[in-house]
Amino acid sequence: MSKVLYIKANIKPEGQSRTYQVSDTFIEEYQKQHPEDEIITLDLYKEDIDFLRPQDLEVFFGPKTEESQQHPHLKYAYQFAKADKYIVATPMWNLSFPAILKAYIDYISVSGITFKYTAEGPVGLCNDKKALYVVARGGAYENAPIEMGERYLRTIFGFFGITNFTTLSIDNLDGNSEKAPELIEQAKQRAKELATTF
Repeated sequence: MSKVLYIKANIKPEGQSRTYQVSDTFIEEYQKQHPEDEIITLDLYKEDIDFLRPQDLEVFFGPKTEESQQHPHLKYAYQFAKADKYIVATPMWNLSFPAILKAYIDYISVSGITFKYTAEGPVGLCNDKKALYVVARGGAYENAPIEMGERYLRTIFGFFGITNFTTLSIDNLDGNSEKAPELIEQAKQRAKELATTF
């Protein structure tokens, strides 16, 4: 049985997100194909996530104990490390993604939990896991040098040891708005196909 962490980062109300139309389709199909797996949904806008403050640093750099697993900040890093698969669903904002997702990444980037330092440099502790990034983008950003969201997530997940990283993008939704419904339906179909083997 695998533990799947479904990370959602979109401020739009439920039902209005084009990203979630596709990511929720993936989750529904995944549940059908892998009924024994546990799916944990983490909606970042419904969590108590904030930017790190100076007083938080002692906890992040301090010892990792049984008690630290219950800390309101460190619990996210422990949760992330215990998962086997990750789905990150977010729209493109300002060439990247909403700031709350970066704040969450700061919460989970904890030495001794998701990575460690060695004499040869940092080493990821989340090896042999896989991730899917679902993103809706208004323009055509696939392989564009100004696209920062996918590149950053792929890099930071690789830092954690997660190199099996797939992106499912729904591009040009605003640049070709009359075709947006068709583009979303095509992405839903791709999502169902990915869910079978993910």
